[in-house]
Amino acid sequence: MIDTLSSFIDKLDSFGYLLIGVNLVLMLFAKVILTQVYNQPEKELNFSRKVMVFRALNMLIILAYGYFRFFQDKTNKTFLINIIGVLAIIYFAYLAMHIAHGFLVRLYGKKREINDETRFISTYQTRLLSIFSSIFIGIIALVGVIRLLGFDSVLEAGGVIGLIGVFFALTSNIWAPDIFNGLIILNSDMLSEGDIIQFQDNELFYGRVHKTKVFHTVVLNIPTNHRVMIRNSKLRDFTVHNLSKFASAKGLRESLIFKISYDTPTDSVKDLFNSVYELAKLDESIFIEEQHEFQYGVKETGDHAVEWVFYYYTKEVDKLLLTRQRLLLLMLETSIEKGISLSTPITINNA
Repeated sequence: MIDTLSSFIDKLDSFGYLLIGVNLVLMLFAKVILTQVYNQPEKELNFSRKVMVFRALNMLIILAYGYFRFFQDKTNKTFLINIIGVLAIIYFAYLAMHIAHGFLVRLYGKKREINDETRFISTYQTRLLSIFSSIFIGIIALVGVIRLLGFDSVLEAGGVIGLIGVFFALTSNIWAPDIFNGLIILNSDMLSEGDIIQFQDNELFYGRVHKTKVFHTVVLNIPTNHRVMIRNSKLRDFTVHNLSKFASAKGLRESLIFKISYDTPTDSVKDLFNSVYELAKLDESIFIEEQHEFQYGVKETGDHAVEWVFYYYTKEVDKLLLTRQRLLLLMLETSIEKGISLSTPITINNA
C-alpha cells in the first residue's frame, strides 16, 4: 500500500499536485461554498444531497486523474475519462446555473424579512434572466458534451441536438405550462416568498409560500407543519387569497360567526362581545390589533337563531389559526359564565 502510494506520488507533476490540492480544499469547504451559492439552510435534506454530490464529483476527478496517471497504456482509459468528463460538465453546468441565479437574485431580487431572517426572493425579472442564463449555460454544456463524446462533424452534432430538440418539443405540454405560469405568478407580485395564502383544494388549505420555482411552488402547510409541492399551472387554477397583502393599514379583518337564540337579549350579546374583547387584549397568545376597536353586528336572522358576526383586526397572519382558536375558546368560556348558549336552537313544529 505504501509502495503504491509512493509510486503514485512519484508520478505526480506540478499540475497533479494542483489538481488534487484544489479538489481536496473544495471537498473540505463544500458546505461553506454551497451555503453561499444556494443561500439555503444546512439542515435541509436537499442541501445535504448537494454537498454529497459536490464532494463525490471532487473524488471522481481525483480518481480519474489517478487512473490516468497509472493506466495510461490501457485502451479503455479514454472511455472512462470521457464518461467522468461528461458527468463533470453536467454538474458544473448545473452549479453554474445556480450561481448565476443566486447572483441575479441578489442583484435584482427583493430583500424581505421571513421568520426573522433576511432573504432575497425571486421576482419576474430575476426568473426571466435566470431562464436565459440557464439556456446559455446549457447550450455551452451541450456543445462540450457532444465534442467530448466524439461528435466532431456538423452533421453528427446537428443530429444529436435535433434529437434533443424533438424530445423537448414532444414533452413541452408537460413542462412549458408550469414555466409560463410560474413567470405569471412572479410578475403579478401577488405571491411572494413568506406570504400567507389560503385556497380551497377539496378542503381549506392554509400555508406560507416557501419558494416559487420553475415548475412548481413549495408551500408550508401551517396547521400540519409540512411542505406541499403544487404545480404552478394548478396553483393558478385556484382562487388564492393572499392574507399577507391586506388592503388596510389596520391589518387583516377577520370574523367569527355565532348562532344565538332569539330569546337572548341583544344587550346581553353586546356585553358578551365587549367582555371577550377586553379579555383578549390581556391575553398574549391572542394576536389582535388592540388600537383598533372590534366590530359586531347581525349577519342574518334565520329560522332557528340569529347569526351574529364578530370582527377584529390582526397583522400576525401566520398565527391566524391560533388567534381564532383562542378567541373561540374565550368566547365559549365567557358565554358559559354569562349564561348565554352558543348552541343552535331547534324549532319544534307541534302541528
